[in-house]
Amino acid sequence: MKRRAGEREKELKKKKLLEELGGNRLPYMTPADADFHQLWKTKYSKLIFRKSDTIPEELHQMVQEGFLTLRKHDCFFQDLVRIKGKDFVTPVSRILIGNPGCTYKYLNTRLFTVPWPTEGYDIKYCSPQVHDACKALIRLNDYLHIEAVKALQGQNLFETKEIKDSTVIDREQNFATSFMDKGSVSKDQSSCVSEDDYISLKNRTSYNLTLLNYMDPLQMLYLKQEPYFGMGNMAVSWHHDENLVERSTVAVYSYSCEGSAVEESNEQKLKGRDPAVWHVGLKVAWDIETPGLAIPLHQGDFYLMLDDLNMTHQHCVLAGFSPRFSSTHRVADCSRGTLEYIFGQCELALQNLQTDSESMASSLKSLETAVVKQVEEIHNEVEFEWLRQFWFQGKRYLKCTDWWLKPMAKLEEFWRKMEVMTSLVLSEVGKQEQIEEQRNETLSCFLMVLTERQKLRQEWIARVTFNSSNKIWVLFRALNLASGNLSRCLSGPPGVCQRVGKLLHRCQSEAAESLPEDQKPECHPFWTDDDCNMPLPYDLEEVIANLQNLVQSVE
Repeated sequence: MKRRAGEREKELKKKKLLEELGGNRLPYMTPADADFHQLWKTKYSKLIFRKSDTIPEELHQMVQEGFLTLRKHDCFFQDLVRIKGKDFVTPVSRILIGNPGCTYKYLNTRLFTVPWPTEGYDIKYCSPQVHDACKALIRLNDYLHIEAVKALQGQNLFETKEIKDSTVIDREQNFATSFMDKGSVSKDQSSCVSEDDYISLKNRTSYNLTLLNYMDPLQMLYLKQEPYFGMGNMAVSWHHDENLVERSTVAVYSYSCEGSAVEESNEQKLKGRDPAVWHVGLKVAWDIETPGLAIPLHQGDFYLMLDDLNMTHQHCVLAGFSPRFSSTHRVADCSRGTLEYIFGQCELALQNLQTDSESMASSLKSLETAVVKQVEEIHNEVEFEWLRQFWFQGKRYLKCTDWWLKPMAKLEEFWRKMEVMTSLVLSEVGKQEQIEEQRNETLSCFLMVLTERQKLRQEWIARVTFNSSNKIWVLFRALNLASGNLSRCLSGPPGVCQRVGKLLHRCQSEAAESLPEDQKPECHPFWTDDDCNMPLPYDLEEVIANLQNLVQSVE
């Protein structure tokens, strides 16, 4: 609900801004303009840009070979994201690489990291080349972390004078001593910073993942036009990056495969940005007074968005003519987005389940409203934020590694136990011997959570395209209809027929159909009514109706 309100607010702001502009365009500057650097200094000072020649050549080579390796192994995927209740396939192909067990959520889609090589984790990659690519990206990650620390200190955004992150420094020294020659971090083991400053600086610059992007603009049938400044084709529309630690730095390394098309265009005298060259565009959020910036991006350039720049400003990516890779390093807010977190939630929920050692019968320790509410909300979180998000992306991750299969199987095992717990609550609330006031409170709370579960299941099944051979079967089973009784349904109650037609219509997702077979969404978990291993039906409509009747009877 909060997310939808945010989307509505954004649309209203955009509409108001375009109305204020009328048919006019806002001014913007490129490095060719005389006042470009003054504008940057005064209005965009927290954007730090570095040319490719400031980065060690060895690192360039490793990272760029890694990009090409991942591309060769088909490890870049177009995401099926949800905007204003509709699914869209992103024009940019992506892959998330980072700390094992981390996730990153944007536009209602949770991506799961392909883990980069990490000590203490057994990570099996589909090939040694993919391993090397992931290793190159953690090297880049370490380098950009150090650059971010230097940039923050250089702008006096911290009172610190020097800082030491021994883990990163050890890795950097093992990789190339030339990194340290730039004096990015003090070699003195002592530190003259307060503990609070150290923790704050570390939290805002220690990237836990990178979102890699790839796009070949010449392969795209259509790209949106930048609407405010007339900057041309956009690969990524204006936005703030989501799901980040507050005031954390974002680092972006760019690698455009430049060729003759760029060289020819550079010979032309063009007003505004060169359309053949990739650019990053920046503007002050919802401001029509301050000119925007369009900064060209060439092979190996990188930039940093420091402090609160991501909150006060918006950025977009303007497409050139050549294919381009980028590695966007982030401090993702993983407070609710790691395996450690969700396993902890599962363990908390399952504390209310007990099993008799002799009969092996399951029962609940408590029926207190707060306990039931907590368990059922965790149940929803596991199902909709983890299991369904993971399988909605098909089998894409197997292109790189099978690392996620075991933890997802474990999560599903926990979720099945929670389904048993839900059935036990249903059994208990139907009994009359409970204290009436507590029973009524538990009933109302339980009904609310189950209604949300039913609503979310219907939304997810509507997002998934079933193949033609089982589409009708699945939907009819979900509606508790017998297989093969299509004619009975069509001659039956109008309400049932309308509902079947509505679901069949909503499942026709053109966006999902455009994806390769191994990336098409899967509706999982899903089961039919004759599945004896499941204590409750997939479709909770009848269960909810019975609960509503029960609530009315005790009022």
